[in-house]
Amino acid sequence: MGFTDLGSDAGLTMLENWLSTRSYIAGYNPTQADVACSKALKGSPAPAKYPHVYRWHKHIASYAFEFPALPGDASKAYSTYGPEASKVAVAPGKAPAAAKEEEEEEEDVDLFGSDDEEEDAEAAKERERRLEEYKQKKAGKTKPAAKSIVTLQVKPWDDETNMAELEANVRQIELDGLVWGASKLVPAAMQKL
Repeated sequence: MGFTDLGSDAGLTMLENWLSTRSYIAGYNPTQADVACSKALKGSPAPAKYPHVYRWHKHIASYAFEFPALPGDASKAYSTYGPEASKVAVAPGKAPAAAKEEEEEEEDVDLFGSDDEEEDAEAAKERERRLEEYKQKKAGKTKPAAKSIVTLQVKPWDDETNMAELEANVRQIELDGLVWGASKLVPAAMQKL
């Protein structure tokens, strides 16, 4: 069937719906189909009412000097392009009702749910029993205290730093859970020459 009169509101609405999901009338590049439909328009469409048609018309107009070189059959009329007859709603009042019925059918299908509408009482009791067992088992366990081992490596600025005094000052620090372990003094590579 194709597009109807592109000068009327019905024709522009059909073209608007067609271009809402496409950049061109046919294919992925401008063709003679775009040229024929563009020439069939009576002036530039209203951008507020037909934004997709306006965008498309403005884009195709930028190819005006290339119209003869665009691929496709230039002898075809604009009415040969567009939606097929089966896709166009003959009785618009009936189309929403059919769509609503299809939507209701789709709502009935629950792919991830159970087949039963109501849960068995026995299955509910079993689930509750297992939850209680899990809670009791979890309550009986005590969490272990988090422990970390930290090794401090202290290097003096010069050879005159008293390392024993520095260690005593560090060990005076007291915090909850802090236990100072063994220490070891290792000679550094600093000596007076």
